[in-house]
Amino acid sequence: MSRIAGIDYGTVRVGIAVTDIDHMFASPYENYTRRSSEQDAEFFRQFAKDERIGLFVVGLPLHTDGNESQKSDEARQYGRWLEETTELPVEFFDERFTTVEAEQVLIDAGLTSKQRKARLDKLAAQIMLSAYLEAHTNRQV
Repeated sequence: MSRIAGIDYGTVRVGIAVTDIDHMFASPYENYTRRSSEQDAEFFRQFAKDERIGLFVVGLPLHTDGNESQKSDEARQYGRWLEETTELPVEFFDERFTTVEAEQVLIDAGLTSKQRKARLDKLAAQIMLSAYLEAHTNRQV
């Protein structure tokens, strides 16, 4: 069995969440700060190997009406790069409102702005991955 990784794409930081081996729960993993294409590729290849990742789910930022945006195109390009780099399948999943939801959770927890920034992207990835799991409850990777 393998795990699923959720990716909250950003031009500076990438939020990462992972599932347990049974794909029941998603947990925040890391906020990865992008460096160079080569360093990013090495990080994600090693991450996939170490964490036994079998599938990446990249959050797809959509407009509130469900249409794709410029950011959607960027996320799709990133997903294609991730698939080529790791040789693992990539799926896309609607991530509308995940960052807003994550921000509210962190505010409600009483975290400072600096503390929220340190956790936001990986929490958004967890929220998106949890929604993906709910939508795919009978799926095995």
